[in-house]
Amino acid sequence: MATITNIIVDPGNYQRPSEEAIKSMLTSLQYNVTQKASTEPPFKNEYWDNHERGLYVDVVTGEPLFSSSDKFDSGTGWPSFSKGIDDENTFVYIVDKSLGMTRTEVRSRAGNSHLGHVFYNEGLSPTGTRFCINSAALRFVPYEQMEAEGYGYLMDYIK
Repeated sequence: MATITNIIVDPGNYQRPSEEAIKSMLTSLQYNVTQKASTEPPFKNEYWDNHERGLYVDVVTGEPLFSSSDKFDSGTGWPSFSKGIDDENTFVYIVDKSLGMTRTEVRSRAGNSHLGHVFYNEGLSPTGTRFCINSAALRFVPYEQMEAEGYGYLMDYIK
């Protein structure tokens, strides 16, 4: 059996709630985005223009997903990130052939929440990768609150 030794975020710490709990804790927009793979409007969402220092977590489970250090302005109207907090272990990728094109859907590992899509060979991204993510799938934890909310172990990933 192979052992994974480079995991930053332990998925066992972030459990997916029951369907009833998810419905009761999310707004209709958050539910439609995360559970039904909808997309929110560009430039009319909570985090597309957020420049605060902190951590973006899955709105369903609280699983850490992205650092503000890796957020950049892609001009698309959605939050864009060049990589995830635990890039190799945080996301599930699914081929999405909807809307007459082939894209790669990004889902959270623990919550199976639809987050958005990932695009490669993007000129504006420092890594060439752009995670185009719905704000409705995220909750932002300001740097100053990370320790109190149990995310202190990730503070070194936020510059």
